[in-house]
Parts: sequence; C-alpha cells; structure tokens
Amino acid sequence: MLSNNIKILRTARGISQVELAKALNVSKQSVSNWENDNILPSIEMLVKIAQFFSVSTDYMLGLDNKKLIDVEGLTEEQISHIKMIINDIKNK
Repeated sequence: MLSNNIKILRTARGISQVELAKALNVSKQSVSNWENDNILPSIEMLVKIAQFFSVSTDYMLGLDNKKLIDVEGLTEEQISHIKMIINDIKNK
C-alpha cells in the first residue's frame, strides 16, 4: 500500500523519482526502492513524504483516505472559496 501510494502521489504531481529524491534529500535509488516495495522509509522519512504531498501518514499507510490542503496564510474568505469549489466538484 505505501509503495503504491508514494508512486501514485508522485506521478499525480507530475514529478520524477529524481525530483522527489531531491526534494526529500535522498537518493533516487531510495525512492525507487520505496516504490518497488524493496525497503520501507524510516518513520521520520514517512513524515517528510506525507508533508511533501500534503497528506497524513495514515493516508500514506492506507489507514484512511483523507487528503489535506495547506491553507496556511489564506484568509477565511479564501478558505471559504476553496471549500465551495471542492463541494462543487464533489457534487458533479
């Protein structure tokens, strides 16, 4: 589950394994090993991966399907607009 989620989130963002590795300050081989289920990232790295993709560690581990959106720095009005857009998309 974790290996698949890393790959899905990475490809959805349109970045390569090299780009993800750079962002996390690890080797491309580490990312490849995670995605191919050869090794598991450390707990600390799992947290970094989750933060990078704005999801919870529970999401990464397949324990829930909630994704997070970072709204830090936005006004309440801007957040309200984002919520309306999300609701519109869900209702279509």
